Amino acid sequence: MAAPPKDPIATMYRRPGFMIRRAHQIAVGLFLEETGDLDITNTQYGILTVLRHHPGIDQISIAKLLGLDRSTTGMVLSKLESAGLIGRHVGVTDKRRHAIKLTAPGLRMQKRLGKCADRTRARELSAFTAREAEMFLDLLDKFTRAFNDSTRVPLDIDGAAKRAKPKANTTKARPR
Repeated sequence: MAAPPKDPIATMYRRPGFMIRRAHQIAVGLFLEETGDLDITNTQYGILTVLRHHPGIDQISIAKLLGLDRSTTGMVLSKLESAGLIGRHVGVTDKRRHAIKLTAPGLRMQKRLGKCADRTRARELSAFTAREAEMFLDLLDKFTRAFNDSTRVPLDIDGAAKRAKPKANTTKARPR
């Protein structure tokens, strides 16, 4: 491993946390460039994608699948609901649980955004050879798995996916 640079600013630029934050800023910028005037964030796209593959999932399970806190998830869901992209339904057996589903416009938006996300991914990985890209993703995966449980909002992919399976005939439309 190379010794850190002697210049304090150069040392800061080589800190993993600084580089990860900067990489995140770049990734968000690339996503926003690809989505153009759709006015959708990465987080909104993540939620729409979860809902496409887990219709009827509840807010807490969405948060756990994406590593989001509950209040952020609630705010994003409210914005998506206001935009007509999702609908919430009150559970019949548990009135506290809202089953959340994509609306028809939400499904169309998610499909459209999927193409944008694919272009973003290609741009992000274009800095690498195919072998480097695979290694980069593997190292990011290793890093996030190693420290997942130490975060304020860890991913709970297995548990949330099990809870995401709604019971048949357990929801009804929430009155407006």
